[in-house]
Amino acid sequence: MQAIILAGGFGTRLRSVIADVPKPMAPIHQKPFLAYLLDYLKSQGITDVVLSVHYLRDQIQDYFGDNYRGVSVSYAIEENALGTGGAIAYALKSIASSEPLFVLNGDTFLKLNYQAMYAQHQKNSPLITMALRKIADCSRYGTVEVKDNCVVGFKDQGGVHAGLINAGVYCLNPKIFENFSMPTQFSIEKDFLFPNAAALKPEAFIVDDYFIDIGIPEDYARAVDELASVTK
Repeated sequence: MQAIILAGGFGTRLRSVIADVPKPMAPIHQKPFLAYLLDYLKSQGITDVVLSVHYLRDQIQDYFGDNYRGVSVSYAIEENALGTGGAIAYALKSIASSEPLFVLNGDTFLKLNYQAMYAQHQKNSPLITMALRKIADCSRYGTVEVKDNCVVGFKDQGGVHAGLINAGVYCLNPKIFENFSMPTQFSIEKDFLFPNAAALKPEAFIVDDYFIDIGIPEDYARAVDELASVTK
C-alpha cells in the first residue's frame, strides 16, 4: 500500500513553542512527530510513502532520506505552497500505480485499521473514502454529516458540540481530480470536498480511537505526553 503525507505546512501556530522546525518534525522525546507516523504506517502495511514538502524541507529530507526503516520514501517538492488540495494533486503526478492510495496530514495522528479501510474502499470503489473521528467537541474542526455511510455535507466550526470530524486520512482513487477543473493552489476540504460532496459521494470510515492534531501548542504538549505510549 502507498501513502502521500502532506508535510509542507508552515506550523505558524506552533512558533511560540517550536521555532525553525517544520511542523511534522516537531520533536517528541528526541524523535520527530513524523517518525511516529511513519512507524505506525509501516505497522499497518504501508510500504511506499511520498512526502509532500515545502517549508524547511531539507530537515525532512535529511532525516528520512529515501528509505525509513524499510519504508520507501520519495518527495514531491512544492516550490510554492500549493494548499492541501494542490499538494495532493501535485504528488499524485509521481504515482505510477492506478491502485487506491492513502493521503494523510503530517501533523495529525489517528489510530485506525488501514487494512480495513483499504478493504472497504476496494469493495465499494468510491472516488474517496474519508476517515471520520467521533469527538465530544467539534468546535475547532467543524462537523461532517453522514447518511447511509455516505458523506452528505459539512458544517463550519461553531459552538461546543459532539459529532464526527474529518480526521485527515483519505483513501482515494489517484484519478480523483480528473473530471474537476481545479486551480494549482487549493484546499482539499474547502475548495474540493465541501462544494463537490454530492458529486463525489465520499464514503465514511468511522473511527473511535486515539486522535491528535499537533497544530496548536496545547495539543502538541499532549502529544509529547501521550504519543510514545499510544504507538507502542
